[in-house]
Amino acid sequence: MHERKFHTFIGCDGTYVESKIVLFGAPFDSTTSYRPGARFASAAIRNESYSIETYSPYLDRDLTDLKIYDGGDLELAFGNPEKALTVIENYTAQVLHDNKLPLMIGGEHLVTLGGVRAVLQKYPQLHILHFDAHTDLRSDYLGEKLSHATVMRRCWDLVGDGRIFQFGIRSGDREEFSWAQDHVFMEKFTLNQVDHVVEKVKDQPVYLTLDLDVLDPAVLPGTGTPEAGGVGFLDLLKVFTQVKGLNLVGVDMNELCPVYDPSGASTLLACKLLRELLLTLDQ
Repeated sequence: MHERKFHTFIGCDGTYVESKIVLFGAPFDSTTSYRPGARFASAAIRNESYSIETYSPYLDRDLTDLKIYDGGDLELAFGNPEKALTVIENYTAQVLHDNKLPLMIGGEHLVTLGGVRAVLQKYPQLHILHFDAHTDLRSDYLGEKLSHATVMRRCWDLVGDGRIFQFGIRSGDREEFSWAQDHVFMEKFTLNQVDHVVEKVKDQPVYLTLDLDVLDPAVLPGTGTPEAGGVGFLDLLKVFTQVKGLNLVGVDMNELCPVYDPSGASTLLACKLLRELLLTLDQ
């Protein structure tokens, strides 16, 4: 777990022992319903991160001033979602046991379930902030319970009513939206109510999951299931500022598919978001 023989994300060359944040990749996309390729996101983000600066003019902070450990990518069994989730859960549990914050790069959104399972064991009162274009609340997808289209429903199975808060949602079937009214908080289309929710959960442990397709495809076309009508880069930067005072106990960023944006702009945007997220969390 502590040995490195790979390209790390820019500025994340701290040792495991000295670091408060542990970055790792979960390159899994075996249940993707439309365009696969999210398994390549973490490698692409690391490789392309060297085209951005370690310094953030937004925050006036620099990654080189921090100690962040990049643990590389987990080895996940393609075609076996439950086995992959178990590997993610076990790794996350070890990071939490060592009193560090896990930050996972997906992969498809199903990988979040592995992280949530681990975090919930340590923090039974866990609340989840979910930023996404899609509800991900299907009971099953084509008969499968484990899918990136069902991940938040599986998280709800674990945490129950009133503990999942969704933002930017603009896609799903009618049944998902109807079910959501009685079981989760959902802000459709925008991120305007983040402050309101932050106030509600400020005394609770919080898991933050960011599906990059919450961004408009004009901003980030490199994703597996793009949906028109999304938010912008600066909207997400504002969210990072809004949540920085919360008791964040687990974080992930997922659903970048580098192959669908040959320009590389989507990957570079993800790199910049990850830099800002790391600098916000390590305060």
